[in-house]
Amino acid sequence: MNKSRGFTLIELLVVIAIIGILASIVFVNVNAARAKARDANIKANLSMIPAAAENIYDSASPLSYAAIFAAGTDPLKAYNAAWAQSSGTAGTDYSNAATTDKWCACVKLMGPNPAQYYCVDSAAHKTSLTTACGSDCTTGDYDCDGNVAP
Repeated sequence: MNKSRGFTLIELLVVIAIIGILASIVFVNVNAARAKARDANIKANLSMIPAAAENIYDSASPLSYAAIFAAGTDPLKAYNAAWAQSSGTAGTDYSNAATTDKWCACVKLMGPNPAQYYCVDSAAHKTSLTTACGSDCTTGDYDCDGNVAP
């Protein structure tokens, strides 16, 4: 009786195939979790803008939001940190704008639904939109209600 000890080639290939399938399932779930984490980071960065914008508004003379996205300001830093996590086209997938009495900032999210945007504005809206950012933040509307002013 000459019994060989060990595994046959077929048994090894079956085990390797099972490990490969399990690994691919794990990688898919890890990528989805990463996208959700980026979205949470984008939302957190944009959610810091209203408080910083109010500080700038209160210290401006006359009172104005016009300078909140000026170079070096905290709102601009938070906005830049948010869109650095995103990807897309300036003016469509991310935008910001301010006038003396209104402001708006919007960034495309990276999660499982690629047509989602997160928007914050001076009217205290913090909302997810399905329309591109530019339509709300740069056309004179300056709010995140999803409706563009005529």
